[in-house]
Amino acid sequence: MTHGTRMDTQTPYLDGDRNWRDTATRYALLPLRVFLGVTFIYAGLDKLTDSAFMKSSGAGSVGETMRAVRDSSAIPALVDLSLKNPVGFGYAIAFGELAVGIGTLIGLLARLAAVGGALISLSLWLTVSWQSDPYYYGNDLAYLMAWLPLVLAGASVFSLDAAIRGRRRQRAGGYR
Repeated sequence: MTHGTRMDTQTPYLDGDRNWRDTATRYALLPLRVFLGVTFIYAGLDKLTDSAFMKSSGAGSVGETMRAVRDSSAIPALVDLSLKNPVGFGYAIAFGELAVGIGTLIGLLARLAAVGGALISLSLWLTVSWQSDPYYYGNDLAYLMAWLPLVLAGASVFSLDAAIRGRRRQRAGGYR
């Protein structure tokens, strides 16, 4: 009896013809998507429900925060812009975080939501977190980096984007 070397060492796991590595790759960004979606929804709701935050002055207000970081930010002009209407800026950030979080969590326009999340994180890093020393103490830079894989890959599973793609593929007869 001859014993040969088997070349196909990967076995199908969850998705029929796919092996476990393909399946793991397909679902790899799902935990990141859930974490960022939930975190940004929570951050937006936290800002909207915090009566101290949505004020132009006073302890814990968006205005006071912006004035405190103005001189140490990378782009003081961006802080000055927010100080023209701190309450409006606070609402813009809060609703932006909500939109980004919901879009990311349900996977609707996921790449666009990820770009929005990256831009929010970038603006907060260049203003509020810029003074962190060493730089890795500021969490906004880490959030910015976490958004980049979702900008590149979007939401491939458990998403409205995937459901829409699937319906388009069905309508086109499976040729898309």
